[in-house]
Amino acid sequence: MQEKKFNKLPKHIGYIIDGNGRWAKSRGLPRSMGHSAGLKTLKKIIKLSFELGIRYVSIYAFSTENWNRPDSEIQGLIDLFKKYLKGNSFVKDYPNTKLNIMGDYTKFPKELVDAANKTIEMTKFETQFVLNLGINYSGKDEIVMAVNSIIKDGLTEVTRDVIDNYLYTKGQPEPDFIIRTSGEQRLSNFMMWQAAYSELYFPDTLWPDFNKKELYKALKEFEKRNRRFGSIKEEG
Repeated sequence: MQEKKFNKLPKHIGYIIDGNGRWAKSRGLPRSMGHSAGLKTLKKIIKLSFELGIRYVSIYAFSTENWNRPDSEIQGLIDLFKKYLKGNSFVKDYPNTKLNIMGDYTKFPKELVDAANKTIEMTKFETQFVLNLGINYSGKDEIVMAVNSIIKDGLTEVTRDVIDNYLYTKGQPEPDFIIRTSGEQRLSNFMMWQAAYSELYFPDTLWPDFNKKELYKALKEFEKRNRRFGSIKEEG
């Protein structure tokens, strides 16, 4: 149940969940504990977003560049993903929610791939909410994938709508609002096509500390944004 009224909410919100490692380092903890804390925050923020009535939520959890991190950190993230993507747990955490994975998750170990496939299958007919989880994801690679698929299908001319229909987010509205925590002010290859007109918000808060208060603050900022999409808003 929505606890606080907003004059407008994004239909689709994206989260670039940055700062887990710095959160851990600032506390003298291993980076793995930062990722564990970040997962707890992730579950809370996704649930809250759905409860507020935001139907589409996109998460940038693991980029193609993240493979360059230490093996121990990558393994820790894989272990977290395996637990997170277990079908029964996912359905319990996010009722009436379809899981859609953005990225080539087949590059992960078989146990993770199997868990993901099972949860995708379990939730494929859900229509109330959609969770787009970006793992082994690259916005540029997504566009390349779409173009190659278009060529394979024999199309010789494309429009924006055609490209839209070959992306991971086919049939969804583009993200209205993208939040990147930790103070970094860039998209880092997240939804490069879909984010063309997204409103961007860069709080200094590290992801594990991003809570309901911080989300409400962000959504109040979204309310102030004047989304003109290149046109001129008439004066009242």
